[in-house]
Amino acid sequence: MSKLRVFSGKANPTLANEICDHLGTPLGKVKLTRFSDGEVNFQILENVRGKDVFIIQPTSPPVNENLMELLIMIDAFKRASAQRITAVVPYYGYARQDRKDRPRVPLSSKLVGDLLSAAGAQRLLTMDLHAGQIQGFFNIPVDHLFPMPIFLEHIQQMGVDNLMVISPDAGGVEKARAYAKRMGTSLAIIDKRRVAENEAEVMHIVGEVKDKNVIIIDDMIDTAGTLVRATEALVREGARRIFTAATHAVLSGPAIQRINESAFESVLVTNTILLPEEKTVPKIKVVSVAGLLGEAIKSIHEETSVSKLFV
Repeated sequence: MSKLRVFSGKANPTLANEICDHLGTPLGKVKLTRFSDGEVNFQILENVRGKDVFIIQPTSPPVNENLMELLIMIDAFKRASAQRITAVVPYYGYARQDRKDRPRVPLSSKLVGDLLSAAGAQRLLTMDLHAGQIQGFFNIPVDHLFPMPIFLEHIQQMGVDNLMVISPDAGGVEKARAYAKRMGTSLAIIDKRRVAENEAEVMHIVGEVKDKNVIIIDDMIDTAGTLVRATEALVREGARRIFTAATHAVLSGPAIQRINESAFESVLVTNTILLPEEKTVPKIKVVSVAGLLGEAIKSIHEETSVSKLFV
C-alpha cells in the first residue's frame, strides 16, 4: 500500500475522509482554490511520481463546477508523473443523457467519459450508473459498484413485515428484481410516461400491492416528482406503508418540500453526494458507502478481483 495515494476535490471531502479512514491512509495534500473570475486553481502539495493515485470527486451539483475540478485535478496528476490515475466518481453526472431519444440531442454521458479519458484518467470507479450500458462509452476500465449489500442490511434492520419491492419504471426492473430475490419477496412495476424534463406522469402499476408494505428501489432522487407520483399511485392501489431506497440524493428544486409532504415514511440514501444541512430532514436516512468504495480502491490497487464486492 506504500504507493497508494488518495486525493479529493471539494465535492465530497467527508466521504473522502471516511474512505481514507477505512483504508488507514491519510488524505493527500492539495491546494484547491478559485481565481477571482471563478477559474479553478489547483496544486498538488506532495510528491506523486510513480504513485497509484485515486481522485475522489462526485460530479454532483454544481455539476459543471465539480466536473471541471475533476478534469483539472486529473491533468495535474498526469503532469506530475503519477503511475496510474483512477477517477473515483461515486455519482456520475450527465448519466441520464445516455441515448438519442429525440432528434438533434447530444450523448452527454459519452462526452463526459471522453473528457475524463482525454484529461488522463486511466480507470473509473463509480456507483449505480443511471444506465449500466454507459460503461461502454469508456475506452478505459470501469468498475461499477452497487450499494445493494448496504441497503439490504438496513432494510432488514427496519423490521417491516410483508415488504414488497417496487421498480419505479421499466428500466429499473432488473435492479429491483435482484433486491426482491435477495429479500425473498415479490416485485411490482410502475408504468410511467415522462411528459417533460423532471416531470413524469404515472400511468398504472403492474402487480398487486393492495395491503402490502412496499419499498421503491431507484438509482437517484432529483426533484422527487417521479417518487411522489409513484407514492400517490401506490396509495390509490391500496399499499399500506411506503418506503424508498435511492443511491444518489441529488435533491434539487422542490425535492425536500415534496418529500416532507409525501405519504412515504422514509427515504434511504447513500452519501455519494454530500447532503447539506438544509436538506437533512427526518424522513431522509443516510448510509455510508465509504467501506464499499474503500474495499474497491484496495482491490484495484492490489490488482485483485473487485467482483467479491457484488452480491
